Amino acid sequence: MFDTLTSSFRGAIDKIRFYDDEKALKKAIAELKKSLLKADVHHKVVKDLLATVEKETKEKGIGKENFLKALQSELEKILTAKGNQGFVFASKPPTVVLMIGLQGSGKTTTTGKLAYYLKEQRKKKVLVAAADLQRLAAVEQLRQICEQIGVTLVADESATPEQIVKQALAKGEKELYDVVLIDTAGRLAIDEELMEELAKVQKIADPDELFYVADAMTGMDAVRTAQTFKEKIGITGVVLSKFDGDSKGGVALGIASQVGVPLRFIGSGEKMPDLETFIPDRITSRLMGAGDLESLAEKTANVIDEKKAKQLTSKIKKGQFNFNDFLEQMESMKKLGSMKSIMSMIPGMSGMAKQIGDMDLENSQEVKAIKAMISSMTRKERENPDLLNNTRKRRIAAGSGLSQVQVNRVLKQFKNAGKMAKQLSGKGGMKQMQEMIRQMQGGRIPR
Repeated sequence: MFDTLTSSFRGAIDKIRFYDDEKALKKAIAELKKSLLKADVHHKVVKDLLATVEKETKEKGIGKENFLKALQSELEKILTAKGNQGFVFASKPPTVVLMIGLQGSGKTTTTGKLAYYLKEQRKKKVLVAAADLQRLAAVEQLRQICEQIGVTLVADESATPEQIVKQALAKGEKELYDVVLIDTAGRLAIDEELMEELAKVQKIADPDELFYVADAMTGMDAVRTAQTFKEKIGITGVVLSKFDGDSKGGVALGIASQVGVPLRFIGSGEKMPDLETFIPDRITSRLMGAGDLESLAEKTANVIDEKKAKQLTSKIKKGQFNFNDFLEQMESMKKLGSMKSIMSMIPGMSGMAKQIGDMDLENSQEVKAIKAMISSMTRKERENPDLLNNTRKRRIAAGSGLSQVQVNRVLKQFKNAGKMAKQLSGKGGMKQMQEMIRQMQGGRIPR
């Protein structure tokens, strides 16, 4: 998500190789200026950022470490706006959130993602209200999303947006929901009719939060429209949608510094789990290529059961990892979001995240083939792959639509993966893993 910015920062930092090299500092600043402007960062933000970084680096002594510290400190200041971070619950439930934005910004999908995040990550009871009656199929889209993620929807195409909101609030209070998310109408452009409708809905909803959904792909336009919505309606936070499609990432720097409203979430992919909280110091760490282990730990803690994780580790150490365990882990991985997003949170792995791109573990041909093969196995065969002789393999191949050669190849890969997992779970395993990562990043395949 921050590919362009991260590579720009690393490139500028690497320019400073010696202490007290003012010429190198000027080169680094000049290169950074070009890169930031290309990445859609507002010229005033760029000017102020670089002036401060240059001044602080000179004061503390020109060197790579001081330049890095000054840059990281200033970036964190820019990304920090006055207001709440992440999702903050009201003192008295339900917490009411109004989702607003232009048509085509990804507002409805983002509403679904936020509902999924609150349900799965925060373990809250969530109600969604379909108050966008302007766009054709908006209600149906939200209905399908809510069915997919297992969240209750209040919808009635024959009612007015105001009536929908009243129904949702009454249901939210009566049935003790923790959060009520209200998806509102958008327009292709800002107009008086849109603002009047939003004002009516806002008055009835009396929301705790107004989240403006901005399309990251629109660059500086996202900043300008956020500013307009803030002036006319008032917003408490911004959610950047489609951020995975914007490798520049500069719009994130513009929202907080120019609009003066905190970024609360960023959409990091197309699937429901692909929504991440925007915590300035953590995002700064990722921008600098240092990863974000804290967010990764929070994400995995809510998805992976600690007791089951210990049982799995024990099975791996004993070499007892089977196909049922594999399927269970695949289901857990789906809840973590895109592979690219996960990799970008691991220190030193942001470069590999770029190479992985939009790799889809769930829908790749390899995973589909493995799932088809496992579905053709008996319960005992899944639990004990050693039972698979040639007769059984032929039956599994016929049942899964694969050749016996393909079945043998998958079984061999599974066996090798089990051996490697067992090896890495033992003493010195972490060192081996780090060495493998180092070799992969250097473009060398480990032997």
